[in-house]
Amino acid sequence: MTDAPASRPTLASPYQSWLAGDPEIASLLAAEAERQTTTLQLIASENFTSPAVMAATGSLLTNKYAEGYPGRRYYGGNQVIDEVEDLARDRAKSLFGAEHANVQPHAGAMANLAVYQALVKPGETILAMRLDQGGHLTHGSPASITSKVWRFVSYGLTPASDDPDRPGEIIDFDQVADLAKAERPKLIVAGATAYSRQIPSEPFREIADSVGALFLFDLAHPAGLVAGGAHPSPVPVADVVTFTTHKTLRGPRGGAILCRADLAKAIDSAVFPGLQGGPLEHVVAAKAVAFAEAARPDFRDYATQVVANARALAGALAGEGFRLVSNGTENHLMLLDLRPFDAELTGKEAQEVLDRAGITLNRNTIPDDPRSPFVTSGLRLGTAAQTTAGMGEEEMGRVAGLIGRALRQRGDDDALAAVRAEVGELCGAFPPYPTLAPGAGPAGTDRS
Repeated sequence: MTDAPASRPTLASPYQSWLAGDPEIASLLAAEAERQTTTLQLIASENFTSPAVMAATGSLLTNKYAEGYPGRRYYGGNQVIDEVEDLARDRAKSLFGAEHANVQPHAGAMANLAVYQALVKPGETILAMRLDQGGHLTHGSPASITSKVWRFVSYGLTPASDDPDRPGEIIDFDQVADLAKAERPKLIVAGATAYSRQIPSEPFREIADSVGALFLFDLAHPAGLVAGGAHPSPVPVADVVTFTTHKTLRGPRGGAILCRADLAKAIDSAVFPGLQGGPLEHVVAAKAVAFAEAARPDFRDYATQVVANARALAGALAGEGFRLVSNGTENHLMLLDLRPFDAELTGKEAQEVLDRAGITLNRNTIPDDPRSPFVTSGLRLGTAAQTTAGMGEEEMGRVAGLIGRALRQRGDDDALAAVRAEVGELCGAFPPYPTLAPGAGPAGTDRS
């Protein structure tokens, strides 16, 4: 390989000095720093972590192998490691009001797998949301190992509705209850990866109790909203709660599990040695940092603003001619049906066009989508990252207008370049990391 192209930016310290001997990687990190700070980040499962979270993730704890749990490790030299993990567990329990926490899962998928392994025998039945209705791969998709080990039965959404007072495309609890009664699942799973409404815990608890099932709430997406008081907490209601730390919670990439005390031993054994080897203790430290940050009063303001921004963006996009799945949003994300805007426009093409315009989001299936998951008729957008950068409802209106312009003029390179320039101007006023954004103004949020 050759040295980095001269056109690529210089990465700010400390990366520049640390990676002086690897200019290729340094250049790629610099390019990603430029992308993240000069384009709109609207992927619902992404966020900007604080410098403190990044520092812990990149710390020398990455050097330590620590199979086991605090006080029960298979290697020596674990005094600090044990204190770090205990701190992360205690902070998670305090933040969410849980009896037990396991902070070792490498990802939300691993957290879900561990719960299944701990509580459900191979071949037994699990009831969860269908992928094409908003569920997750680990909720029994044929593409996931979960469907090969356990028997999944899937529930979905109510039909679409044009009545703004009675939105359709919400969880069909009558269907959940009927399926639970007919299939007698061992475990019922709530939670989604592409669902724009709050998910109540109580109906799932009642249904689970009526058939003798355990209840898992997959809180991967709205965990930060729960921590910030902008979404009701399932922790007092569910038997087990899994979540990821890198979405609305604004921590490092990873997962965690909360559960009742009587399930702690089974859950911990399923994580290690059941599924994982040595935990990533540098990431565990970063999770501890994120839990502490989420317990601060300003995080509550952040969570409230994320939801307000989502509503503002959804309303402005509706004004641009897009149809909102379920007629709106109550959390950090929204799903757009592109067909009323342009019947020929696919999610795949829209994603690619918007990438060229400096707007990063992802194509997504909508309920009963006639197109394949690789093409789709929809887009998924989220407001967590740009809210972290400091944007508010006014900026969300501008973002919606830029999206509409770019897609209407998608065949005009000059028009897309003009949108890209406006995106850069907008992002320049709200840099998430001012030290990585040369020339950034004082509106940026440097959460050091």
